[in-house]
Amino acid sequence: MTLTALDVLRQRLPQARPRIAIVLGSGWGDVAQRVQDATRISYRDLPGFPLPSVQGHASDLIHGRIGAHEVVVLTGRKHTYETGDADGMKLPLRTLRDWGCEVLVQTNAAGSLQANMPPGSLMALSDHINFSQRSPLIGESGSERFVSMVNAYDAGLREQALAVAAARGDTLHTGVYVWFVGPQFETPAEIRMFSRIGADAVGMSTVPETIIARHAGMRVLALSLLTNMAAGMSTEVLSHAHTLSQAAAASERAAGLLCDVVAQLQL
Repeated sequence: MTLTALDVLRQRLPQARPRIAIVLGSGWGDVAQRVQDATRISYRDLPGFPLPSVQGHASDLIHGRIGAHEVVVLTGRKHTYETGDADGMKLPLRTLRDWGCEVLVQTNAAGSLQANMPPGSLMALSDHINFSQRSPLIGESGSERFVSMVNAYDAGLREQALAVAAARGDTLHTGVYVWFVGPQFETPAEIRMFSRIGADAVGMSTVPETIIARHAGMRVLALSLLTNMAAGMSTEVLSHAHTLSQAAAASERAAGLLCDVVAQLQL
């Protein structure tokens, strides 16, 4: 009999009952070091799990605890720009939902479209714009594929995150994230358009995973680490190396906030 990823997880961690799944984007890797009683399983050992090809994204599943919560952390994600397919994270997220995860906490690195959110700022997503109009649900059957995206980012979870940030003395902005497939960065003209249609930050991930999670009935909280001003808004020369260096500078604070938020979540 061919084992599924869920079979492997249940065999290796027979007592595990995680309720919170966390996906780590660029700049959020320090979270993995803060998981207590951690067990690490390579994506290579989980049938169907993708191997990210992007610098800054690892490929391990980590099970353990953050505070009193049992969690599972995915240290990297598959991006649409790697293959052209938007459903690269479908199997991992559905596996975690079948394992018992009710909440998906997403993280990413993004470019800021707002002067009051300079590099190093943190933003909780209140909504998104699927500018590419690609969907990981293409090919699904049944009425469930017509999933509502109202409250895609759970308001209750976001309010809890804002309260934790305030108690820490951190500023956590809120805003709308626009998904740009990439891998090339946006042009200044595209950024001006995004600003006019209501976007506050731009990035190349997160939206497909949110659609998958909502289709699976999971509640979503998502946080962006703003690593740069978007194209044309500063004299910065944008590159992936620049994104990683800016993310590293703020990674400890970002990881500290996220772990405090997860530890204090009321589900």
